[in-house]
Amino acid sequence: MNNSPIIALDFNSAEKTFEFLKLLDRSVNVKVGMELYYKEGPAMIARLKEEGYSIFLDLKLHDIPNTVKSAMRVLASLEVDMVNVHAAGGKTMMEAALEGLESGTLAGQKRPALIAVTQLTSTDERQVREEQLITVPLHESVEHYAKLAKSAHLDGVVCSVQEAKIIEKVCGKDFFKVTPGIRLASGDVHDQKRVATPAKAWQEGSTHIVVGRAITGAENPRDAYEKVNTLWKGITS
Repeated sequence: MNNSPIIALDFNSAEKTFEFLKLLDRSVNVKVGMELYYKEGPAMIARLKEEGYSIFLDLKLHDIPNTVKSAMRVLASLEVDMVNVHAAGGKTMMEAALEGLESGTLAGQKRPALIAVTQLTSTDERQVREEQLITVPLHESVEHYAKLAKSAHLDGVVCSVQEAKIIEKVCGKDFFKVTPGIRLASGDVHDQKRVATPAKAWQEGSTHIVVGRAITGAENPRDAYEKVNTLWKGITS
């Protein structure tokens, strides 16, 4: 998957998804999350692949190691470009996920990139402290999970833009920092709490950005995508 913005296809049907995609070029990267995948299943992935899209399958697996290993073996057969797990599942689970991906990838094919969710961008300091009972600050929790994912030989993590620079320092420049919560300067943050603009993400060292409603909810999605892409590439008007 190249580093062009990844568009979150947060739709509840294939019909709505492809109606939206008609507005854009087929060269864009897309993210299929739980809502769309649980509604349409593997057939959705197959159709997106047939039409040439690069796919991040965002199912955030989190279960006992053997279950995750078996699930990843199945997901590998879909030949998507990127998949993920929750880092909170632990190092052994992440290692099992990688093993499942490798064993499920067809001979001669490149296995999907595997990344781990550190903390959701809807999470704030209060939730980390009061609900997760984590005693360190949020950014330290994210850093810890990133280092754990690196030790399990994953390709990167999902984090907010605010932690990308920290993760680059401890895990390296080539370690994926996939950052959701991307909004244009005038955009609504919706249910996200740790958000940033595409330009800020570029400056802070994100390797990939995931953009949903700033594009899918725009009056002109093509124009919105081009604006996001321009700002992401570090070009300001």
